[in-house]
Amino acid sequence: MFTGIVEELGRVVALEVEGDSARLRVAGALVTSDAEHGSSIAVNGVCLTVIESGTQAAAAGEFTADVMAETLDKSNIGDLKPGDPVNLERPMKLGARLGGHLVQGHVDGVGTVLERTPGEHWEVVRISLPAALSRYVVDKGSITVDGISLTVVEADTDAFTVSLIPTTLELTTLGSKGPGAPVNLEIDVIAKYTERLLGLDGTTADTATKTADATTKEVAA
Repeated sequence: MFTGIVEELGRVVALEVEGDSARLRVAGALVTSDAEHGSSIAVNGVCLTVIESGTQAAAAGEFTADVMAETLDKSNIGDLKPGDPVNLERPMKLGARLGGHLVQGHVDGVGTVLERTPGEHWEVVRISLPAALSRYVVDKGSITVDGISLTVVEADTDAFTVSLIPTTLELTTLGSKGPGAPVNLEIDVIAKYTERLLGLDGTTADTATKTADATTKEVAA
């Protein structure tokens, strides 16, 4: 589990495609300082497992992770090239402050940066929203973009906007991604579980409520 607070702006060392999977090597001195074989590190919001650790990797400040076909299909990891910057975060520690929101590192879809509107000390960024995720995104709700916990300013059916403060612009990939750039999206997990609890198999919350009301009336009768 992560918080969406990027710890370090790392760098892609190599991405080797192997059939329907890939092996990714990333440099990040901070996140590798205590990484061990089997540790989790979020790369642009994708939770990956460290498969190489020890003295050599630690000394180089790098780690390697295998990327499966599902991850390549549902994220922008496959588009990375050596030298590209990536947002890195280690899992949160139990009992630590939750600075962002609960982030699983399980990407739900890929959006595209549509436009950037600069302000005096910030920027408003508009990002496309896949139709399947639209119902989970609301004004002032939380969303994860490339592993960054952000607050939705305005949610439309096919896009949403976020405001980026100077720190986010300086220390994350969103400071340099222009229109057309793909970004990983993870919606608030609470929204998914709430939908599942209120309406199984695609039943809407409204339908579920009507069913519950009807059942209550029948029992009362």
